[in-house]
Amino acid sequence: MTGTAREGIDITRVLDAPREQVFAAWTTPEHFAAWYGGDADVPLDRVSMDVRPGGTWSLVIVVPGTEMPFHGVYREVVAPERLLFTLKDAGAPADIEGEIVTVTFAERGRKTTEMVFQQRGGNLTPEQYAAAEDGWEAFFDALVNRLAAV
Repeated sequence: MTGTAREGIDITRVLDAPREQVFAAWTTPEHFAAWYGGDADVPLDRVSMDVRPGGTWSLVIVVPGTEMPFHGVYREVVAPERLLFTLKDAGAPADIEGEIVTVTFAERGRKTTEMVFQQRGGNLTPEQYAAAEDGWEAFFDALVNRLAAV
């Protein structure tokens, strides 16, 4: 980067699945647990999703020797077009809202969806945003595999 502080993450993926299926992968506990966390284990009994504005979500990623909880609040849910929610992990200060995640889903044919992911908030260092982006890329690779298997 040329002298600009990194303030978030932007990822666009074109997925070989209908928009409704991609949206369901983000909003159904069984599907979300199957890809969020990449190769790590996300036990279904540790996933909670109340997918509506004001509803909460939470899950725990389990890797050998540690558990990583994540949680947030849905701010906007427009099925199957858009999700906007907050995201916090266990290390986030209690007095902040967390990162803001926006995901939009656009049809690019009957069986193809463009997913545009954006994370903002300014709560992470540039190095933490870079690491988080690597994590999301791995999660989205797992999402591609999940969509192919459904």
